[in-house]
Amino acid sequence: MDRRTTEDAADLHQGQRRFPFSRHVSAAADTLRDTRKAWPGLSLYERFEEGIVVVLTGLIGLVIIAAVINLCFRVVLLVVYGLLDPAEHSVFQAVFGMIFTVLIALEFNHSILSVLHRQESIIQLRTVILIALLALARKFIILDASKTEPLTIIGLASAVLALGAVHWLVRDQDRKDTQARSDGPS
Repeated sequence: MDRRTTEDAADLHQGQRRFPFSRHVSAAADTLRDTRKAWPGLSLYERFEEGIVVVLTGLIGLVIIAAVINLCFRVVLLVVYGLLDPAEHSVFQAVFGMIFTVLIALEFNHSILSVLHRQESIIQLRTVILIALLALARKFIILDASKTEPLTIIGLASAVLALGAVHWLVRDQDRKDTQARSDGPS
């Protein structure tokens, strides 16, 4: 038994060297297999929800792939043409803005995938708030402060503070709910 486990691990490691995304492909296959197994026990609305989640995940995946290809293409062009100057602030703003866009899309896709894993409901307030905070952080990174109205910067800063406060309140409420469940009748 122990020998077989070692062989399985070696086969898995060898498979990952041949195809670096095999772990992700197998995770996606496992998710679809779990969805297919659960399908008969789902209500009509739950089936509708699952179908929409699969379609959205696929579409967001395509957007992420397109964004990464665009990012790679632009960075290669910057390197080839020698425009990737460390002293050029606007180039770094653009590149990091594109990187943040990919990260936001990945987090958004992850939040939708948790519905397929039946971990969360369709709307996850804390995740939505975190994605909004990421979007605002991206905005601050690409923002040219010398060309932006002071009221716009104040408005964005106020939005960050408000979202931070809401996130803190939601996290605090989740902590209290968890504690109440653990302290409740057993």
